[in-house]
Order: sequence, then C-alpha cells, then structure tokens
Amino acid sequence: MKQAPRNRVQEQDPQARSQNFLEVALGYSLEEARQEALRCIDCKNPRCVQACPVKVKIPEFIKLLLEDSLDEAFEKIYEDNILPSICGRVCPQESQCEGACILTIKGESVNIGALERFVGDYGMEHNLADKPVKDTNGIKVAVVGSGPAGLANAASLRKKGYEVTIYEALHDYGGVLKYGIPDFRLPKDIVTSEINNLEKMGVKFIKNAVIGKSITIEQLMKEEGYKSIFIGSGAGLPSSLGIPGENLSGVYYANEFLTRVNLMKSRAVPDSLTPMKLGDNVAVVGGGNVAMDAARTAKRLGAKNVFILYRRDKTSLPARLDEIHHAEQEGIDFRLLENPVELTGEDRIVKEVKVEKMKLGEPDTSGRRRPLPTGEYATYPIDNIIISIGQKPNPIIKDNTMGLDTQPWGGIVTDEYLMTSIPGVFAGGDVVTGAATVILAMGAGKDAAHHMHEYLQTKQQ
Repeated sequence: MKQAPRNRVQEQDPQARSQNFLEVALGYSLEEARQEALRCIDCKNPRCVQACPVKVKIPEFIKLLLEDSLDEAFEKIYEDNILPSICGRVCPQESQCEGACILTIKGESVNIGALERFVGDYGMEHNLADKPVKDTNGIKVAVVGSGPAGLANAASLRKKGYEVTIYEALHDYGGVLKYGIPDFRLPKDIVTSEINNLEKMGVKFIKNAVIGKSITIEQLMKEEGYKSIFIGSGAGLPSSLGIPGENLSGVYYANEFLTRVNLMKSRAVPDSLTPMKLGDNVAVVGGGNVAMDAARTAKRLGAKNVFILYRRDKTSLPARLDEIHHAEQEGIDFRLLENPVELTGEDRIVKEVKVEKMKLGEPDTSGRRRPLPTGEYATYPIDNIIISIGQKPNPIIKDNTMGLDTQPWGGIVTDEYLMTSIPGVFAGGDVVTGAATVILAMGAGKDAAHHMHEYLQTKQQ
C-alpha cells in the first residue's frame, strides 16, 4: 500500500515574515493533525522512541490523538516531556525521532514534531499541566539555571516529591529559550506559560542569582540546607575568531546580539533602553542554528543585505534543514567555502571583512570534510558582523570558584551518574557537553534527576 504524502505545515509568506517577528510555522489544525497521525503505522518496535532523548512514547500519543482523546494524548507526552510546545517547535526531529521513523526507508517520516506541537498547544490552551503534585518529602534540592536542562530536572524532581528551587543568573527565567531563540521560532509567551506550569507544581524560582558569585555551592548546601544540587547553567560564553579587527565597533557575538534582541527587547525602537544598531550590510559567521537565528533576526531589524560566511559547503551546515530553508526563503545569502581572516575599519568602526576561499579535504573528527585554505581572497563591505562559531560555559566555573573539576575548554567533568567532583552535586546539558540542542539538555536534566533521587534515597537509609 502506497504511503500518503506528509502533510506540510502552513507558514507565513517569506516576504511578509522577513519584516516581522511573528511565528513562521503556523502549526496544524485538528483535521491536519489527524491526517498526519494516520500516517503512523504503529510499529511493534518504535525506533522513534529510542531516538528521542527523553523517550516520549510517540506511537501511544499519536494513537490517542486519532481516538480524539486529546487530554490523554497530552498526558502521555507530559509523562516524559514537560515542554512539548517548545520541543515541537525547536527540536531537530529530522536527526532524532523522525530520522529513525521506519517510513523514511521508502518515503518521508511522520511529522512527529508538528504533532507534538499540536498536542502541546492543546494542553496549554486547556491548562492540562495545571495539576496538583504529591506532597513534599521535606528534602530540599537546588537547580542552577532555568534553561531546558534545569527545567526538566526541576520538574522531574518535583514529581518525586522534592522541594525544588531554581536559581537563575539573569532577570528572567527560561535560559536559552528566552534569550537565544527568536520569537519567530519560539514565541516567548509559550516559554512563560511552561515556566508558570512548574510554579504551579510547586517549583520555586529565584532570579538575579549568580552561583559562584552571589552565593556559593558550599553555602547552598551548608547554610541553605540543600541536600543535592543540579547545575544546568548552559553554555553562554561565545567563541571568538581570533582575527585582526575583531575588537572594532559594529562587531557582535551572536549570544550578545540575540540576548539584546530577545530578552532585552532592543528591537522595540525607540522605546528600548538597549537599542540594536545595524547598517545595511551584515555578515554572519557560522553555519549552525544560532547563525541562522542571527541572520534572520538581522533581516527583520532592517538590514538590506545579510550574508552568511561558512568555511564548508552546504551539505556540512550543522543547522536544521528547516532553518536553512527558511533563511534562504527570506533572502539570506549563503557564501560558502569562505573563512574570515581579517576585519578592517575606519575610526574604529568595522567596514570590511576579508575572507579566504576554502576547499574541502579529507573528513576530520566531526565526520565532515576538513576545510583547507587555497590562498585566494575576497573582500566584502560590511556595516556589522555577527560571530556565531560556538559557545562555552561561563568562565566562573573554570575559574574554580565552585571547586568543581572542569575540562580544559571549561565544561564540568561528571561521572556516569552525572555527578561532579563534589558529592551530591550533579550537572548536565551544555555545561557538560558544550552547546547542543534543547532536547538533549532536557534529556540530561531528566537523567540527572533520576540519579539524584537514587543518591538521596541511599543517603536517607
């Protein structure tokens, strides 16, 4: 029997959306969701579940959706994923659940991400996550960071009865979900709603608290009475190019750029206290999702010509296929096999970027073909350049103000149970692995909660 084609999610028109920050993907209607759910063949050995970092029971929630049991479908997802509306929008499903779908052998996978988003949004609209949680067991645990790893960890521990408090360094909660991902991919009211659900569960939140500066881990445990701590503070320190001219005015790092636009509302000109000034010609260095977000944001802020400089070819771009496709639709220019080597300016303001043309050699440790210099150069006029070549954890951690063992690049060292060098202190997500995805961070937070529970139960005996 021939498989029905995948149902496409409707989107804003590219020309219109490149001028606004409204969500690009409009999501499924109920009928569209049903039609897509019918494509699932309910495998006996669902590889999609194994490929999901938090092990959502995908065929089960899809079956409930087909039975019009939407409340139950949401509850089935929520058993394993406390951020379904978020994950349905920003997870790289093509390399995880959808990539493992058996339908890809002869065609296209089930659009699991869009179905998860539909059910997650339904649950949000009907307050299905607003349910009482078991009474506390009197054991206090602290979570450092309110990003996806911290939120998943906190929710998992609260469901087990622990008294959970999340400490956030910034003035708003959500971590990278709030400061890193633009509204056109993830509207911030969705993030706020998901965080509100955790508050209703009994999770406490404290902002403007920099662990290691405002208060130490030792103080949290000895003075505040926390019996275990999870560190999920992410990777917010940008990597630099290390080329001449990088300190010129008009040079931004993607984390700074996106934080000012997303969290500090710098796009609200003239009302913003931290306006973002861009010229007509903006270059973005990098090929990941953050680079795509930066380029598409620059376009929406009024830049006329936005181009991406990436030292490999298109097949090597690490960004999601949807994000690359959307960027191309919105007029972002991809200048591939080009590597910035120098920035020049006038009156300390950047004016040009010099690039070296590259060619591809043998594969490197990433599995992609290594970019090699050719000795050929080109120069482009620019008004701004946004650098997006990776992030590392906050240097507070590596400076050892916390007393933690760390990797040379700054990440926290953990054992197979995600425990750090300090007994009772666990860590997971980008602060351990380096910058990765939302769902992988959530998986780490959830796994750490399981190990923290075992650790605490052992101590109680």
